[in-house]
Amino acid sequence: MAHLQGLQCAVGKLHPAVINPHCWFRHDALRSTRQRCVSAAAGFDGGMDSERASNRQMQELKERAKQHLAQIIADQAAAGSGSSNGYGSSMGIVNNQQLKTKLEQAVRALQTGLVERDTEVRLLLLAAMCREHILMIGPPGTAKSEIGRRLSQLIQGTYFERLLTRFSVPEELFGPLSMRALEEDKYIRQTRGYLPEAQVAFIDEIFKANSAILNTLLTILNERLFDNGSQRVKVPLVTLVGASNELPESEELDALYDRFLIRKEVKQVTVGGLTQMLDYYAGNSYDEESYGPSSSNDGGSRTGEMQIDPAARLTLDDFQQTRTAALQAVRVPQHVIQLLADLRGYLQEKVEPPVYVSDRRLVKAVALMQVAAFCDGRDMVTEYDCLLLEHILWQRPEHAPKIADWLLSHLAVDDGMKQVRYLLQGLFARACRALGSAAEPLETILGEVQQLRRLLAAKLGQISTNLEGGFPVVRDNLWLGHDEGQAIAAALVPKLQKTQAAVEQLLFEAATLEVALEANSNAVTLANLMPKFWADFIRNSPMEEVKPIGTTPLRI
Repeated sequence: MAHLQGLQCAVGKLHPAVINPHCWFRHDALRSTRQRCVSAAAGFDGGMDSERASNRQMQELKERAKQHLAQIIADQAAAGSGSSNGYGSSMGIVNNQQLKTKLEQAVRALQTGLVERDTEVRLLLLAAMCREHILMIGPPGTAKSEIGRRLSQLIQGTYFERLLTRFSVPEELFGPLSMRALEEDKYIRQTRGYLPEAQVAFIDEIFKANSAILNTLLTILNERLFDNGSQRVKVPLVTLVGASNELPESEELDALYDRFLIRKEVKQVTVGGLTQMLDYYAGNSYDEESYGPSSSNDGGSRTGEMQIDPAARLTLDDFQQTRTAALQAVRVPQHVIQLLADLRGYLQEKVEPPVYVSDRRLVKAVALMQVAAFCDGRDMVTEYDCLLLEHILWQRPEHAPKIADWLLSHLAVDDGMKQVRYLLQGLFARACRALGSAAEPLETILGEVQQLRRLLAAKLGQISTNLEGGFPVVRDNLWLGHDEGQAIAAALVPKLQKTQAAVEQLLFEAATLEVALEANSNAVTLANLMPKFWADFIRNSPMEEVKPIGTTPLRI
């Protein structure tokens, strides 16, 4: 027993390999495994450090992007603080303040004593500035003829007025035939005091004109020419105000109907405005400064000669030259043209029954918006000038609200922002490719990103000015009445707030890309900073360009 115990002690002191030769291999394997674990642990720690450094870099870039965005917004606010018109930095100013002052005074003078006729007065004045004609449709006694008379007093021009019936003859409009000329076998009319020599005309029940009158009337309205005997003479007509209690029923009147570019349904005064009107004509509120006291047979109208400062009175030259000057000075951006084309498509394809809009009417509508912008002191038509189309493109009065609703639904939805997003996605894709292959200098891409960022900043400043300033782009528009402008602004503000959020998000993404390019970041950082753009880039790139982030193609 003692012998066995001694043997166990001896064996216990021996190396394990003596007991089992295979232990040499197990010991080497264990040692190698330990070494690999140590190396792996060191590599893991290094990877963690690299990931932490990458995360810190991304957090720094995100913070710099936020600071950059805050600085952009602050700079834009400071730059826009001196201008509160809400049109943006791309809008130029036309130096015609004297003309605008005259128009503002003319609007006030024409409105004196009229209740709820603000829009009609402004449209009449705009028609005259464009040398176009206006049609007023409504029941008798709604001040249609009174507005026309006031315009003639305003410009101190020759005025002609006539009420047509189905039995009216050409002599009532164009003058009687000259008896002396007939003796000489000449067919000449005595036009003095008649339509061919008038500067402002008002024709009531104009759709009662018969075929004997129509052809001559159409030539005067469209070409401003009158055939008198063998001679074709120019007529000095600035504008003709047509009035009717009903729409034309005969197809032969369609051409005459289309000659009136501006159309306005005139309704009775509402209950809210009735007391104001009665107070005025009862003498309870009478403005002696704009009108001198006198009487008229037009429903008891208390109108007289308008008292206007001669230095601020519109002249015939103003009416004759403004259109030409506006067409030369005012540009029409592409998005306004597209809006007009889309509106015509809506009217002719989506409205039942379709609303026909002639090519001539569209061309004249563009010219009218140019004149409207010019008179308002701008060198560019804006989408808000398209609000005037409510009074231009309809065929029946019930179409006007549909046009207004369509315009309001599209004005605050800026399709241009979709194009900007596509452009930003393209710049992101170019940056990723340039970082991977250096096929394009990053400086070029960075310059385009900065240009896009400035465009978005200007757009955001314009929107902010409109929202914070009570929508001055609509409120201060010369051709929109006070109540009309307030209603439009109230309808547009909620839509514009959504557009503001979308523009601000795009601006932040542009600022993020700008900061990343300035820091010379890699594609991995770009992918983590702008994951949605990276997903779009992967989804839309050719298959041969798609690879995991941070890898290189396998070379065989």
